[in-house]
Amino acid sequence: MKFTHATIPILTTALLSTAFMAACSSADSDWQKAEGQNTEAAFQDFLTHHPNGPHSQQAHDRIQALEDDQAWADAQKTATADGYQQYLQKEPSGKHADEAHTQITALERAAAWKSAQSANTEQALQDFIQKYTQGPEVDQAKAQLQKLQSEKYRVRLGAFHDDKAAEKVRADLQTRFGNDVHDIVVMPPSGSSKQHEVSSGPMTEDDAKAVCAKLKKAHQHCEVVKR
Repeated sequence: MKFTHATIPILTTALLSTAFMAACSSADSDWQKAEGQNTEAAFQDFLTHHPNGPHSQQAHDRIQALEDDQAWADAQKTATADGYQQYLQKEPSGKHADEAHTQITALERAAAWKSAQSANTEQALQDFIQKYTQGPEVDQAKAQLQKLQSEKYRVRLGAFHDDKAAEKVRADLQTRFGNDVHDIVVMPPSGSSKQHEVSSGPMTEDDAKAVCAKLKKAHQHCEVVKR
């Protein structure tokens, strides 16, 4: 068979077309295989063989998504602010970025609430409410603040120079009047006072007066004081 100058371009085009179709067929087959495995290694292998193929951008996107999911899974395992921060460093625009920020805020808020609870002062609670305006802890802080602001009184039951003596009396009073005075504590000396005071926990003025009246009927000395 003889080839003329006219037939050579036609043959060349046909051969290129056949090669292109074969390459496409191979790329499609390899892509289906990579999708079936759905791993970073599979998609990387696909890109090695088809760096500029019809599915190359999809492969890059799938690798990015898998890396994102793995980084998020690692963050969730630790469930700490540091863990979520590490996720954001790796995937600042990841699909879980908003949730990571939400989790960090929730963890920081919970830690701050624990601290405010421990202090249990009006100032600590007000500072917490000012810093965090939303969240379940904020509602608790507002309720606790309202309670503290209404409970300005205590029932004083005695004062002692010796803390051991004060503790002994406190334990005795707790046994005898624990149903009427739920919290009996020893308060350390403050200001110019050098005495250890045995008293109730904070309560409203009306509650303090009612408790003290009941104790006096049982011949227990007490007095209502404003804290």
